[in-house]
Amino acid sequence: MTYDVVVDGKTHRLELSRGENTWQCLIDGEAMEVDAALTARDVLSVLVGNKAYEIKRERSLRGELHMVIGSARYAVDVQDPRSLRTRRAAGQSEEGPQKLTAAMPGKIIRIMVNEKDEVEAGQAVLVMEAMKMQNEMKAPKTGRVQKILTAEGSTVNAGDTLAVIE
Repeated sequence: MTYDVVVDGKTHRLELSRGENTWQCLIDGEAMEVDAALTARDVLSVLVGNKAYEIKRERSLRGELHMVIGSARYAVDVQDPRSLRTRRAAGQSEEGPQKLTAAMPGKIIRIMVNEKDEVEAGQAVLVMEAMKMQNEMKAPKTGRVQKILTAEGSTVNAGDTLAVIE
């Protein structure tokens, strides 16, 4: 998985891949092995080499994302090339049925809509646990849920179709 991460206005390229017991990270071309565990809601314990960090995620009232590491606070924006915002900017058409696909392997924790429900673009459709974190999978467009192709508790692979929105 590749992300563009903007930290205090500076963009970094982050590439993640799952190792046997850790994550292999490539940050701006520099490789490192990282062990991470979610210890509480919005709190990640990270071990890089022999150094341990506690990273807290906070959202401001205006929706801005901040990461707090020790006494340092960083404004952060994570840009996933597969995200709804990026697809819209690239001019992808919203006409016709669109698939909601798993961006990475994980486990379906909760399905938040039913087939035939009306959804808005960006509305949470289901919650998937991946990389020891729970991620909301959101509707790629405004429309009706045509089909849900997964179930709570099921394991999915990257690229699996989870739902179809028409």
